[in-house]
Amino acid sequence: GFELTKLWDENPQLAENMSKIYYGKPKVCDTFEKVSDDVDLVFIADCWGPDGRDHLKFATPGIEKNVPTFIDKPFAYEVKDAITLVQLAKKYKTPIMSLSMLRVLPHATRFRNRFAELGEPEFGIIKGGGDTMGGHIHAISLAQHLFGSGVESVEAMGQTPLAYVHLNYGDKPHRPKAGVMLNCACGDTYHCSMYASAYSKLGAIHSPNLGDFEFPYAVVEILKMIKKMVKTGKSQVSYEEMIECIAIATAGRLSQKERKRIYLREVLERK
Repeated sequence: GFELTKLWDENPQLAENMSKIYYGKPKVCDTFEKVSDDVDLVFIADCWGPDGRDHLKFATPGIEKNVPTFIDKPFAYEVKDAITLVQLAKKYKTPIMSLSMLRVLPHATRFRNRFAELGEPEFGIIKGGGDTMGGHIHAISLAQHLFGSGVESVEAMGQTPLAYVHLNYGDKPHRPKAGVMLNCACGDTYHCSMYASAYSKLGAIHSPNLGDFEFPYAVVEILKMIKKMVKTGKSQVSYEEMIECIAIATAGRLSQKERKRIYLREVLERK
């Protein structure tokens, strides 16, 4: 198990309140740098929206002290920050990890196991995500979980950020030839549920609800991965995949702004 020993929040009263919830055991630190002193793990929770803009700032002290660090999704807002975080982790030999619940949700894995019914998916759709970076990462992560990593380029449009995003895998084997569509601007949904569909010349299959009643199972999986990271000193998620998640979002915003296809290599080279 875990024991929460230290807390910090930019609003000290909120930190005090959380400490009381845990019967006053966690120490409330007056600076975020002190949270990583004499601990086995640092957990960077969602902040600013959440959109990840401050995650590099908050994660740096612990990484530099060689304290394993879990960064709640999104890993970062811009891909340049994601790359910097990975560079820091490698420099100080500190394991770090960041992922969405949708990346490890067992219900999504069971849906993916049904792809054999299609031979191999040629096109995929993800429904859900909303208009914030925190939601976009869920959509991107669900696409990674179901259809794989290795996105080559992105095209995005719509009235809200990353409203509709097409992921293109190029000619990579065992990836949907027609790509994957993220429909983030999709209105209200049942208990934060997201949905997925996969298509091929043999037909189509559709996922069940992937929402609040399913998410706790993913949380358990993530906690197991965090504990294993602490014990082994190794991240349980590839850094390449963590960076790709943010690169897709960065490329999508640029695509929306410039009204053209953006290759991931373009945003990775702009770091």
